[in-house]
Formats: sequence, structure tokens, C-alpha cells
Amino acid sequence: MYKYTNEFRKYAIKYYLEHKELSLRGCSANLGVSKSALSNWLQLYQKSGNEVFTRNSGNYASDEVRKIDKLKKELRDTKDALDILKKAIHILEK
Repeated sequence: MYKYTNEFRKYAIKYYLEHKELSLRGCSANLGVSKSALSNWLQLYQKSGNEVFTRNSGNYASDEVRKIDKLKKELRDTKDALDILKKAIHILEK
């Protein structure tokens, strides 16, 4: 499943707002996204006071915050793996 960036979503919403004569279906076809995706982005945009938030990425305020959370998770996973390796070494030394 392809995840679109906030920048792309902003562009898609702007494109639709500037080309309403093409309809939601026409704009989504031109952008290469599904009609339902564009519709969801527009609804979220209108509900959030004209801000673009992504539903499938945890409603992060920006891509940077999402990346930071992802890196924190990777660090936790790495620390857990290191702890397991240390325990295994300790067991094998006996």
C-alpha cells in the first residue's frame, strides 16, 4: 500500500479546489489516486480547519514528527535485540 506524503495531499486538495469543473472523479484520475482517497482528504481538510492530516499515519502534524516516532520505535527495537543478545552471551558463558 502506497502512503502519500502530506505535501502530495496538499497539492491534490489544491488541485481539486482549483479544478472543480473536472469533478472529484476527474481530478482523482488525473492525480492517479482513488476517488475515495481524495474524498477522504478533502473531508479531513475541511474538518480540521483547512489543515491536511493523514488518517493512515496516526494523524501526525507533520512528516518530521512521524519520522521521529518511527526512529524512536527502531531504537527501542534495537535496544531490545541487544538485550537479548547480551542475555544469550551470558547464558553461553556458563
